[in-house]
Amino acid sequence: MAKLRMNHQRNGKGSSGTAVRVGIFGALIAGLFFLFNLFSGGAFEPVPPEAEDRYYLPAGGSGQVVHHKGFSLSYSEAHEQAEWAAYKLTREELAQPWVDRTDDFRADPAIQTSSALPEDYRGTGYDRGHLVPAADRAYSKAAMSETFLMSNISPQARQFNGGIWRELEELAREWAKASGTLYVVTGPLLKMAPKGALGSNEVTIPGGFFKVLLDIEEPGLRGIGFVLPNSISYDPLYKYAASIDEVEEMTGLDFFKGFMPPELEAELEANADVDLWPFSKKKFEKRLEDWNLRE
Repeated sequence: MAKLRMNHQRNGKGSSGTAVRVGIFGALIAGLFFLFNLFSGGAFEPVPPEAEDRYYLPAGGSGQVVHHKGFSLSYSEAHEQAEWAAYKLTREELAQPWVDRTDDFRADPAIQTSSALPEDYRGTGYDRGHLVPAADRAYSKAAMSETFLMSNISPQARQFNGGIWRELEELAREWAKASGTLYVVTGPLLKMAPKGALGSNEVTIPGGFFKVLLDIEEPGLRGIGFVLPNSISYDPLYKYAASIDEVEEMTGLDFFKGFMPPELEAELEANADVDLWPFSKKKFEKRLEDWNLRE
């Protein structure tokens, strides 16, 4: 399947052009399906689009890359957690009725070296924090259940997970609803002063976490990163904003490489204009008055 990364042009024609090309591609696939069955009697099964639709994933990691249905990740055996997890967050998915939370934490059988286990976190005081939030995949029980695989889990301080991290996750969903589609990459800052390790598998406790967001739906064209210490916070979320370039420097990852024209990539990744991302005073106050008080 041809990559769509070059279709996002700044003249506003990218979305319609993409739709036309996707329609043509679909018609070609349908035609091939018909001809194959007509002349060979075989069962032709085209590659599912989601299996090819991975062109937004970061480069430069060192872990095992695993593609689940709702997201992809790179698992670091040395730290027993993902070094990054990436997915598309869309308005259509978020508009679906939410299923009940599954809470079925379990090892990820796709990890060749075996993933961390739920019991590694037991009695440690650290939360089993999601990289891809369960609520971002609440459109189906199967999609949500994937987020409870331990490959998607990282040790998070309780008042961080339920505080500023929650605030950022909720805002990301609001931004995705407004824009239509956000490309999200998130992960632990494993090089930021680790705080020890958990359990028999020695799961590294990260010193912080990052989240990178990209909107290339016209007229959006905006990108931003966040770098957050793994601890309680009383500061407004925008104070933790960073450019995508800055997050790349901290993580050694190359986000959205080849995903869009080089000049557009350079522009969007160099700037972190917080004015383009509406923050919520109400959520900030809620964090200070409620979420940060979680025991």
